[in-house]
This record gives sequence, C-alpha cells and structure tokens, in this order.
Amino acid sequence: MSKQVNPCTFVLFGASGNLSRIKLIPGLFRLDAAGRFPAEMKILSIGRGEMSREAWQAEIKGMLDAKFKNGYDQEVYQRFIARNFYHANPPTDPDAFSKLKNALSDEKVFPQNLAYFLSVRPTDFATIVQQLHQVGLTDESKYWRRVLIEKPFGTNLQTAQALQAELTKYLKESQIYRIDHYLGKSAIQNIMLTRFTNAVFEPLWNHHHIDHVQITNNETLGVGDRTTFYNATGALRDMFQSHLLQTMALVAMEKPKDFTPESIRAEKINLLKSIRPVDVNHLHKNVFRAQYAGGRVDVGDGHSEKVLSYLEELKRDGVDSSKTETYAAVKLFVDNERWKGVPFYVRTAKRMHEGNTAIAIRFKKSPIELNGQQQQNWLIINIQPRECIKMEVQSKIPGLDIATRTLSIDAPQRQQGDESIDSYETLLLNLMEGDPSQYLHIDEVLAQWRLVDPIVEAWAKDDTPVHQYPAGSRDPLESKVIFEGQDQFWRYSIELGGDKF
Repeated sequence: MSKQVNPCTFVLFGASGNLSRIKLIPGLFRLDAAGRFPAEMKILSIGRGEMSREAWQAEIKGMLDAKFKNGYDQEVYQRFIARNFYHANPPTDPDAFSKLKNALSDEKVFPQNLAYFLSVRPTDFATIVQQLHQVGLTDESKYWRRVLIEKPFGTNLQTAQALQAELTKYLKESQIYRIDHYLGKSAIQNIMLTRFTNAVFEPLWNHHHIDHVQITNNETLGVGDRTTFYNATGALRDMFQSHLLQTMALVAMEKPKDFTPESIRAEKINLLKSIRPVDVNHLHKNVFRAQYAGGRVDVGDGHSEKVLSYLEELKRDGVDSSKTETYAAVKLFVDNERWKGVPFYVRTAKRMHEGNTAIAIRFKKSPIELNGQQQQNWLIINIQPRECIKMEVQSKIPGLDIATRTLSIDAPQRQQGDESIDSYETLLLNLMEGDPSQYLHIDEVLAQWRLVDPIVEAWAKDDTPVHQYPAGSRDPLESKVIFEGQDQFWRYSIELGGDKF
C-alpha cells in the first residue's frame, strides 16, 4: 500500500559523484515515471563548482541516456528535468550555507519540507549537518527536515557513538535516516513477509524444528580499485556488520505487534541485543578468516580468467603485507527461548566460485530412518542473483521398493510483469514519505558494532597466518571448524542439493 509524498525539496549533496550519477538521479527519474512525486516536488543538486541550471540539466540527460540505453518516456523526462535545479556550494566559501539558505527560501520554487541526501565522505557528515543547523535549515518548527546518512556509520563502536553525539547536537533521532541499501531490496523485505504471512512457517520457526541457519553473501569479484578502503575495513566490517546482521535480524526476530516502522524496528533491536557475543577466548571455534590467493574465476560463456591474489593487488598499490580478511565466517547464537541452541552461520567472501546472497534453513532430521539415513528438509530464500524460494522435501521413488529421493520446489519471487525496483529507489521514496522502517535506528547500529568490535580486536592480536583460498574456489575446507555438528556443511543455494565436504 503506497503512501503519499508531501510536497518537498530533495537536496542532494555530492550530486556529481558516482553514486548520484549511476543510482540516485536515475532512481529519482524512475520514481517520477511511476507517478510517486507530487507536482510541486523539486530536486536541488549541490556541487562544489559553479554550473548553470541548463548545464546541469544537460548533465542529467547524459546520466539518463547512459542508464536507460533503450530510451525513456520523453513526457516524463520533460516533467523530471523541470524539477531539477543546481546550486554551487564551494567548500572554501565561508558564506556557502547562508547562500544555500537564501536559495531554498524561495517558497514559490522550493517546497519547504526538505529531504537531505548526504552522498559525501563520512568525515563530512557531521560538518554538513552542523552547517545546515547554523543557518536554520534543520529546524522543524514549521516544516519537516530529514537527513539521510550514507554508510558507513562509524568504523567501530567508538566512532559510531562519536558521530551520533555530533549529529544529535543538531538533529532529533527521528530526523536521521541511516541507510543500508540492502534493506531496500524487495527480496530482503520478503523475508519478514514470508515468515509472518504464511501459517505453515511460523510454527516451525524455532529450536524444536530448525537444526541451523546459514546467511551467505558471496561474490566472484575481488576488491578491484578499492584496495585502500578494503584493507582498512575487511569483509567483517564491510558486509557482516551491516547487511548480514540486518538480514539475520529479519530472519530471527519475533513477530512485531503490527507492521508500523516503530514496531518492526523494536523487534529488530531486541533481536540484535539478544545475539550472544562471540567468545574471543575460543576464537578459532567461532570465527574463521581467510584471503583469496591467485586463481581463475568464471567470466561466463564457459570462459575463465586468471586473477591476482589479494596480497598481489595490495603490493601493486604499495602495501607489502596484510591480515585483512576477504573471507569471514562467524557462528552466532541468539539467547532467547525461540532460538535456544540453534547456530547461525554467517559468511561473506570475495572471489568465490559463484556470487549469491541467500538464507538457507536446515530443519532437523526426519522421525523415520530409511536405509540407515534420516533425511533433512531445507528452505532457501534466495536474494540474488535470482529472487526465489526453494524447498527440499522427501518423496517416494515410484516402484516396488520403499525408497525416497529429494524433490525441490522452486518458486521464483519475481514473475513476468513485476516491477523492477532498485533498492535505492525504495529508500529514496521512504525518506520522502517519512518511513524509517528500512533505515537503521542508532540502537541497531551500536548493537552491531558491539558484536563486531571484539572479533576485529582479537584478530588484530592473533599472529596465526591468515588462511589462503584460491580465487574462484568454494569455501575453504578449514572453515568448517566453526560447525557445531559433524554432518553440517556449507550450502550452495544456486545448486540445489548442495555440495558436502
């Protein structure tokens, strides 16, 4: 059920950056094409250098031409381009934000409800908010004012708390929208709806019936030109701290009392606070890290290419050694009645044999043993590259003998004619609607950092050589050290049936 966007001005800082060109401006265009904007809505792009409105509109046309190579509706384009304005905000001008206020104060042009998107360096978040506040552009006495903060929100618990302390000098918590673009994905939102709108699942969603849960994000790509960022961050802080813990919260949380943003957030926060801290005194039984070595990766059409190791990529950029992980697997437990004793295996890695994001739930063994085996059912919610739900059940093989085989039930979530919505489009609309349910509350951010920081600190003190795995390979055999059961194995969601170690 769609909401109505109040007339507002979308103020985009960092408008000339890569994210804006590839995602944000095209995303705003698609929302306009979908009829989600009121006629009065305007877009003010903020850049460092001077540029005429006409020149900026020509830039926008270039962005849209690059994004929509098959063309786009010219009537929508004319409507969209008329919404767009440009304002120069040079960092060297001490009066820059006063000039911005003067520009925005023209109520005949710009609606006074203001949605700020800070597509800028994390070090600039607090500074921009302070300067907006100083000229009265965050004041909500007459109109709403919201600020979207791009990730990362801090690099550890201490920096996240410090950033929060700075922002809340000038903003209320209700004005801060901390983005995690994963939460905008339709397949991620489907996790909660799959659980709570199907009576067949909820009675089984507990430790009585579930053996374990796997949450996976694997990529075939390496770190590319992000070596400086990645070497300072690693897989754990890049993916696990935000995207994967948020996915786990949706998988494991209790049913909210209703589907309001406040109720959904409250249950996610409760779940994140219920995750047991990793026992760093027994680190090697609970977490595993590795780096990709050189190898070959699939590039499609039956071809592969040779790629460098992570360490070779670093050396190319002047870094001689590193213990930063490109593969991280963590075993977690939730300390509540529903999940008592159920391990959650959360893994993320680069340069794997396949790219996929999925939740794989293995149920406990069947009550009947045939031929010395008790079979187990799987439920897989695939996020990408293919959005689908898969179940594996046992069925009798037709014939005279009593024997079973695994049948896979595969239901694509995305069907012909469905809207194809980018996650940023969803989140842009939520910002303007005032719906924070797909954004991170500060309590979620801090709970996530409290789980991650002890692992990062323990790894920093650990002199054990970091394991190497060939690029293009499957999970390192050594990673199964975190498994609770001898019969547990990494599930590969795309290939039904999986591969056992």
